[in-house]
Amino acid sequence: MNRPQLVNQIRNKRSFLCVGLDTDLTKIPKHLRSHPNAIFEFNKAIIDATKAHCVAYKINTAFYEAMGLKGWEAMEKTLHYIPSEHFKIADAKRGDIGNTSSQYARTFFETLPFDAVTVAPYMGEDSVRPFLEYENKFAIVLGLTSNKGANDFELQKTGNEFLYEKVLQTVASWGTPDNLMFVVGATQASELANIRKIIPKHFLLVPGIGFQGGSLKETSEYGMNEEVGLLVNASRAIIYASEHEDYAEEAGSMAEQYQVEMSSYLK
Repeated sequence: MNRPQLVNQIRNKRSFLCVGLDTDLTKIPKHLRSHPNAIFEFNKAIIDATKAHCVAYKINTAFYEAMGLKGWEAMEKTLHYIPSEHFKIADAKRGDIGNTSSQYARTFFETLPFDAVTVAPYMGEDSVRPFLEYENKFAIVLGLTSNKGANDFELQKTGNEFLYEKVLQTVASWGTPDNLMFVVGATQASELANIRKIIPKHFLLVPGIGFQGGSLKETSEYGMNEEVGLLVNASRAIIYASEHEDYAEEAGSMAEQYQVEMSSYLK
């Protein structure tokens, strides 16, 4: 999926919601856990209930890799079940020397039909470059994250600027808004206006709404650009909205609430 197609989906649905499928077998409703394909059955119902209200799905690969082959198979089945008009993100946070990153890129862009993959930029341009060589695919580079540990490096000064500012400026020069996005945590909303001065045109993947306490209103106010430029992710608040047999219905209701609020912020 290219950027104009993503923008068109956002405009048509009046939503910039990304549903995170961080599916944990120990947290899904008990009546599903004995099912031979429990993870996929759960995800399938969540997708059916939320697809009208969101434009993207983010699969956190760690939750699937932890289960070995069975988890990987559930991830593949989930990925292929997501409708073609939705943007598909592999939240894998890869990043290594060039030849290794080339294999990671091949995994998520060829073997698996994801549209984007999250990437850690610490090892420099050669570790990110392989992800940028695919047409109509995106590297979503970690910029300013929502975890407490962001204070350890990202929010440390290097000269007159924060390290995250240096990362944004440098990485933006490696690609374009057509193949690069950045992760910016919603709990860092106070920095969004500054971030938009550095990267005014790039899409931002924004986690931290919901259980982490990020404000959708502030994220929209300070982070939106002329093409909206936001994919706001909600995971636990949606997929675990209920622990009972009405889990899919409640997930759909929660996704709709996000969509309605997002619609009110769209320019």
